[in-house]
Amino acid sequence: MAEFRLPKNSRIRKGRHFAAPDGADKVRRFAVYRYDPDSGDNPRVDTYEVEIDSCGPMVLDALIKIKNEIDPTLTFRRSCREGICGSCAMNIDGGNTLACTRAIDSVRGDVKIYPLPHMPVVKDLVPDLSNFYAQYASIKPWLQSRTPPPPDQERLQSKQDQELINEPAACILCACCSTSCPSYWWNSDRYLGPAALLAAYRWLVDSRDDATGERLDELEDPFRLYRCHTIMNCTQTCPKGLNPASAIAETKKMLAERKY
Repeated sequence: MAEFRLPKNSRIRKGRHFAAPDGADKVRRFAVYRYDPDSGDNPRVDTYEVEIDSCGPMVLDALIKIKNEIDPTLTFRRSCREGICGSCAMNIDGGNTLACTRAIDSVRGDVKIYPLPHMPVVKDLVPDLSNFYAQYASIKPWLQSRTPPPPDQERLQSKQDQELINEPAACILCACCSTSCPSYWWNSDRYLGPAALLAAYRWLVDSRDDATGERLDELEDPFRLYRCHTIMNCTQTCPKGLNPASAIAETKKMLAERKY
C-alpha cells in the first residue's frame, strides 16, 4: 500500500465497524480511510459491510450507498460516474484509479479505499489538488499563435497532425498518474509530474501552436522535466490508458534534438 501524508507523529488507527443488516445475503466489506483535520484526531480506517445485491457494480456505487444509507459523514468527490471528469480518483486495493470505473468484483477480499497518495488530505477521501492544478496552469495549456486566425474558418490542420494530439488531449486530470510517481512524491514542489508534462506535450506537438521554443525553454530545468526517471507507474495506473511516460520521453528528445 502506498504511503500517505499524515500529520506529524500520527498513525492510522482502527476505526468504527458498521455491520450489515440482519439477513443480508451477499455482503462485501469496505475498509475506508477517514480523516478530518479539524477534529484533531489521528486518521482511522472505518469498516463497512455492504449488501451487494442492493448496490451497483462499481466501487463508487458502494461509496454512495455507504454515504446515503450507513454513514452520512463520509466525504468523497464524484460527478459524472462515467470515467470522464476524474473527480472520484482514489487509491483502491493499492492502486490509483477511478472509483466509478473500478468494479467491486475485480477486488479480492476487503475493498481497501484510501485518498490519492502523498497529497494533503482535505477530508477523508478528498485530496488537496491546489499544487497539482497550479502546475497544470504553469505550462500555459492554451493555444499560443502569433498569426491571426482565418477570417471565415477555423484553424485547420491535417488528419496526421490532429492524430498527434488525440491521446494527450484525452487526459482528464484525475491526478492518478502524478500521485503514483515516486519522483513526484519527493519533488512535487519542483517536478511538474506526469499529468502536467503530458499536457505540455499536447501543445508541443500541436501544429497550430507557435510557442514551441518558449515552451521547451520553460521545461528545460533539472527538476521541472528531468526528475522523471522512467519508472512507468504513471502509464501503468492511468485509467484512460494513456502513456505519460512516452510523452515525457518525446519531450526530452525534442530538447536534445534542438541542441544539435
